Amino acid sequence: MALAFVLVNTEIGSESKVVKSLRKIEAVKEGYLIYGVYDIVAKVEAETMENLKETIKHKVRKQDKVHSTLTLIAVE
Repeated sequence: MALAFVLVNTEIGSESKVVKSLRKIEAVKEGYLIYGVYDIVAKVEAETMENLKETIKHKVRKQDKVHSTLTLIAVE
């Protein structure tokens, strides 16, 4: 199992909409609004590292109103 935490910056005022949308993605196991430099943290899990990268690249980063992301890949 591959695991990553993705920190997300959004357009101002769209944080709630984006986190709700992220939570609908099957691989996103948790998503929270946060205070600080980033607006959202999402826990993303996939069967393989390739699936994890594809999910982040094509589903998380492509969300409307997402400006940037920082991905933290967990190691065991």
